[in-house]
Amino acid sequence: METEGNCCFALSRDMRGVAYLDIRAGKINVLGVSEMESLIRAITEIKEDDIIRCLVVTGGNDRAWIGGANIKEMVKLDPATAREFISRVNDLCESVRTLSVPVIAAINGWCLGMGVEFAAACDIRVASTVSQFAMPEVKLGIPSVVHAAMLPRQIGAGRTRSWLLTGRAVDATVAHTWGLLDDVVRPENLDAAVEDIVSAIIECPAEAIRTQKALCNAWEELPLTEAIQMSIGPFGDAFLTDEPGMAMRAFLAKKLGN
Repeated sequence: METEGNCCFALSRDMRGVAYLDIRAGKINVLGVSEMESLIRAITEIKEDDIIRCLVVTGGNDRAWIGGANIKEMVKLDPATAREFISRVNDLCESVRTLSVPVIAAINGWCLGMGVEFAAACDIRVASTVSQFAMPEVKLGIPSVVHAAMLPRQIGAGRTRSWLLTGRAVDATVAHTWGLLDDVVRPENLDAAVEDIVSAIIECPAEAIRTQKALCNAWEELPLTEAIQMSIGPFGDAFLTDEPGMAMRAFLAKKLGN
């Protein structure tokens, strides 16, 4: 496995084309501008690598996956620098939301503020039973913004309102019940649960996965009738290569063999 990194992350790729981004930004993975920009560069590097099939994001310790934005930096902000700061948060979340391959958040420990927003921007979220989630921005005198806007679609408008207006923490079981998480497992089973998802993804033809993610992203923004109609083109385009033919012939051969 090829590995690289800097002071706040380690990035590795295995022979299957699976990338692993391990966030290592101190004791509880609090992110400031420098850390966010480093992570954006790492994800951009993945974006430019056509061999990558999916990305798994982990935390480098058991205390926190992402412990939020750096309050020591935020306390010094003025209106102009605050917009610059939150723009970096936006850019980091967008880097995974718009990545052409699936992004799996493997959450173990606290996930706070922008950590929740970053998780919301990932495609699949799996957490250990010890994980805790909170959007405490209002307690610090600021609103939850940017990719918090994805939460009403994921957990419902009423629940989002209640959560963001109180800033309260919820455990992984509650987050799973809400729909924020796709699965919750014991800490010792987290790696295996993520591997099951990775294996299912890489068993599928690569271009089909990329197209499906692009469609899922588009469907979130388009009116229903337009979303249905725009799907026709990508279905036809799938047959520009022999990827569907190979997959279908393999399926038929396996079925006939049984």
